[in-house]
This record gives sequence, structure tokens and C-alpha cells, in this order.
Amino acid sequence: MTQQIHQFCPGYPAPPFNTLVAEHPGEDVYPAKDFRVEWGPIFHRGRLDGTARVLVVGQDPAAHESITRRILVGEAGQRVQGLLAKIGIVDSYVMINTFVYSVFGQGGGTRHAKDPAIAEYRHRWLDALLVPATPGGIPAGGPITAVITLGSLANQAYTIWSKTRPDVAAALHHAAVKHPTYPDSAAAAGQISLADATTKLLADWNRQLPALRRNVVPDDASAADPPVPYGTDWQDGDLVPISAADLPAGSPPWWRSLAGWANRTGSNAQLKRATITVTIPTADRTWPPLQH
Repeated sequence: MTQQIHQFCPGYPAPPFNTLVAEHPGEDVYPAKDFRVEWGPIFHRGRLDGTARVLVVGQDPAAHESITRRILVGEAGQRVQGLLAKIGIVDSYVMINTFVYSVFGQGGGTRHAKDPAIAEYRHRWLDALLVPATPGGIPAGGPITAVITLGSLANQAYTIWSKTRPDVAAALHHAAVKHPTYPDSAAAAGQISLADATTKLLADWNRQLPALRRNVVPDDASAADPPVPYGTDWQDGDLVPISAADLPAGSPPWWRSLAGWANRTGSNAQLKRATITVTIPTADRTWPPLQH
């Protein structure tokens, strides 16, 4: 039998990232009334081995991320993977969030967008990823040339950091795009229809594609230049699966699927906060049926 080789994320074995995760902030920095600190901090997804060429900054982890311990792994993550693929990035990326804990309640993120203690820890991650340890050297996170911020909170977080490192930020291309879940949240709020919101998101992403392609060295030599733009709705190939190399060792393949396998459940807000129901998708239930 041919031995199958399984890819996995090695975690945080080396400086400076092992120190960063060991020194993560707690409830004294992230108040429990606004953040789900009880589910623990979730730090990143992607390459920390010096090969990343693009940094993606998201907002905060959700239910799927609480189980996988990596960020942007649900449908939003697959939308972002598709955006990276448009500019020829298949593996050479790293992602962090504005907040390492999941936001709880309306406006929690906005209230803490400028908290100095939250920013201080986030800046340590950005420094590790973007600032060379020695003059003329390569940052620990890799030869990153572009930063993509997803949504207004991520844009604000990166902008605050850039003022502390103006020389480094000046050499990076910054693409501030709408968050991949914008269509869903905007439609749910009654602001706009889902179809119109999706068209608006994709138009926004299309505007950023040419400059991103110019400022990033692709790891996919066959990537189109100029990039193939999005249409007015999601098409086949626009969503790209998460790599097994992004998740901890032993992660089941269905953690990377589009199925909504993790949901906060309960009859009230407190029960929902305390409970995540995990259900293996029907297509991944490969065991034989019970015999009666």
C-alpha cells in the first residue's frame, strides 16, 4: 500500500512566533463583555517560514475558527483564497486578524478599534511579519510586498500600525477591500439585497486586482496578467479550498469544506456564547450504515 503524505501546519515552534503566542493577552486586555475570551485566542493561518509574499488582515475569528484554531477557514476564507489565486498566490500568504478573540455583541469591535493594549500586541505580530530584524534583512514572516485588509476595522488597524513604521509601510502595497462577508451582513441588515451587495463586493475587489498583481510576485507561473476579473456574482472557481497545510496536524478534510459544520446554538445569547455545535457534513459521513 502506498503511504499517503498528509500536509499540516507545524504551528509556532520558532522565534518570534513562539514568543508571541506564549505572551498572548487575556481578559485584562480583551474584556469578556465584548469578546469571547473563553474560546481562547486564534492567531493566524498560512506561512510563518519566510515564504509569505502577501499578508491578509481580517477582523476576528468565528465558530469554525474556534474549532480549527486557524483564522478565515469558512466560506469567507475560501473567498479570500480565490482573491489570492487571481493574483497568482497559491501558498505564499499569511493571515492575521485585527482581534485574536471573537467579538461578542454589536459594536464590540468598533469600541475597541483603538485600544492601545490590543494594538500593542497586534503591532508585535505586524512587526514580526513586516519589519526586518536587521537592516537590509528579511522579516521573520517573509518577503511580503503587499498587504490586503478585509473591511474597515482591519484597514484601521493596519493604518494605525503604519504610522509607527512609516518607512516599512511606504514600501508595501496596501489594498483595502470590502470584507468577504459584506454581502451577507449587509443583506441581513436590510441595507441592500444579497445580489446587489455581492455585485458591489466583487466590483470593489476587481478595482484592486491590477495593482495587487503588479506588486506581488506570483508563485503560480500560469496566473493571468492582467488578472481575470470577477463577474457580478460568484462563479465556479471564485472560491478556492483551504490548504491542508494551513491547519493543525490531524485535521479532518471536512474542516476545509464549505459546509456550515460549526454553528453557535442555544435558546438565548448566553447559551449560544457557550455552545458550538459541530456536525460532520453528510457528504463526509463515510462510515457504513448501521445494520438492523
